[in-house]
Amino acid sequence: MIKLPCNFNMQKALFIMMLSLTATTSAAEEDLRFPFTPNSAQYWQYVSDRTMGGVSNGQVTLEQDGEISFAKLTGNVSTRNNGGFIQLRSGISFANSEKGGKELQGVRLNVRGNGETYHIFIRTNDTRSYSDYYSASFQANPNWEVVDLPFNTFERKRVRNSTLYAKNIRTFAIVAYGRDFTSDISVATIDFYY
Repeated sequence: MIKLPCNFNMQKALFIMMLSLTATTSAAEEDLRFPFTPNSAQYWQYVSDRTMGGVSNGQVTLEQDGEISFAKLTGNVSTRNNGGFIQLRSGISFANSEKGGKELQGVRLNVRGNGETYHIFIRTNDTRSYSDYYSASFQANPNWEVVDLPFNTFERKRVRNSTLYAKNIRTFAIVAYGRDFTSDISVATIDFYY
């Protein structure tokens, strides 16, 4: 088990995300895959509401289940002191991909968890503050399963009727959020699909 660092350098994260990008073939196009490996996972950042006075606590570890490497986000989410989140976050860009992310339709996760609801928070070049992001939620069940989240199901927090365009993505986060509960979610791969 490797504990991921709490400190974070966005340029390094973006660089390693682009280095770790691998292609997998689908029926029509190539999906963009971000697996969690010792090389790529070390550049993801654990962030909690403590950065703004909250009291949630947790950690992210890199673990192995047979042939599957995965990041595991565990902890206690508390809404005390205007808090309520822990997350695993990284910078990401599709600028160097073949199509620049222009035709990506959504994100696909290979996840398992404790049956709770979790969120994906995406910030883009259009979002203006930490409280302005696109989000979608999903349930992480005890067995490994693939969850598809089309971009047209993401909702922007501050601006209604806004469309998420993959070419504008700059950060991507897996988040335990919004209520008092125990987080236990594992993510093996993140695929952006056409």
